[in-house]
Amino acid sequence: MLLAVDGLDTFYGDVQALWNVSIEVEEGECVCVLGSNGAGKTTLLSSIAGLLAPKSGAIQYAGQRIDGLRAHAICARRLALVPEGGQLFGDMTVRENLEVGAYAARAQARVNLERWFSLFPRLKERASVQASALSGGERQLLAIARALMSEPRLLLLDEPSLGLAPVAIDSIFDVLAQLRQDGLTILLVEQNISHALELADRAYILQTGRVVAAGPAGALRQDPGIRRHYLGL
Repeated sequence: MLLAVDGLDTFYGDVQALWNVSIEVEEGECVCVLGSNGAGKTTLLSSIAGLLAPKSGAIQYAGQRIDGLRAHAICARRLALVPEGGQLFGDMTVRENLEVGAYAARAQARVNLERWFSLFPRLKERASVQASALSGGERQLLAIARALMSEPRLLLLDEPSLGLAPVAIDSIFDVLAQLRQDGLTILLVEQNISHALELADRAYILQTGRVVAAGPAGALRQDPGIRRHYLGL
């Protein structure tokens, strides 16, 4: 088991956002976490990545406890988060944003830069363009590529399709499918249910900070009760 979250309770001040949440991700899997706004999806990723400190529960990654570690220490263990909106450095170029992402894998920075430019040819074309001048889809691709520069063993993605046009969403999920085919382990938070369930091996559904359903993605997609009550399909 690459990632095991067990009984996680996380708070924002006095307000509890996660209630006894447990999920697992096997090496090489793509697992998605679904739910409406306010369900706790971003809180879960932030807890795993060390941006929020859980009040109770445990997070095991690659056989070691990481809850309580700071975000930079978790990143150094080859776990990378692509936050909602990408959070790029807008006044830096595409190439500079990618170079920043390589700080945890400096020795391979040049090789990785060419590797990800080959997967993201549009970014190579716009390598000298400031990130603020990119389209929404290009910014999201850059955010993903920047995370990949750190050579992650586990990639966390928070709503990568949010606010994008359909053609850009298709492009993002084509890239994620290629990464999955290449063996990268992915934990994906998404509201685009159809794309997420098509990509994922397994899925968890969060509602008001609790896991209310879990199982193989195909089975959840076909379950009439799940489709009606939680997925809106």
